[in-house]
Amino acid sequence: MVQYYWNPNYRPMPMQPVQQPQQQIVPPQVTLPTAGRPPQGEESYIENILRLNRGQPGTFHFSFEHGDRQTTSKSVRGFVEAAGRDHVILREARTDHRFLFPMIYFDYAEFDEELNYFDQTPR
Repeated sequence: MVQYYWNPNYRPMPMQPVQQPQQQIVPPQVTLPTAGRPPQGEESYIENILRLNRGQPGTFHFSFEHGDRQTTSKSVRGFVEAAGRDHVILREARTDHRFLFPMIYFDYAEFDEELNYFDQTPR
């Protein structure tokens, strides 16, 4: 019984240890990709695609639900500096200003050059 309030008459009962059968736990085998090469399988998440295209000029579009009518969207003309699972860091070309955007606000990107993408040849 869990006591939520102090009670001067409460005497906790001793707990008996519960015996559980011993089982050996074997960790699963994990294969890590080699450094410098993309993983063997397709990893076409947006942050990975943005990382592959670091430094390429583009326009990046974001939208926000919590702004007023003039600030519910933002477009940045610039370059990807870094991209993580939940964020992207952009450098605006005109002002050299840097932005950190959560990926939940990302809508789409337009690139001026051909995109770098994972190998699509069948194996």
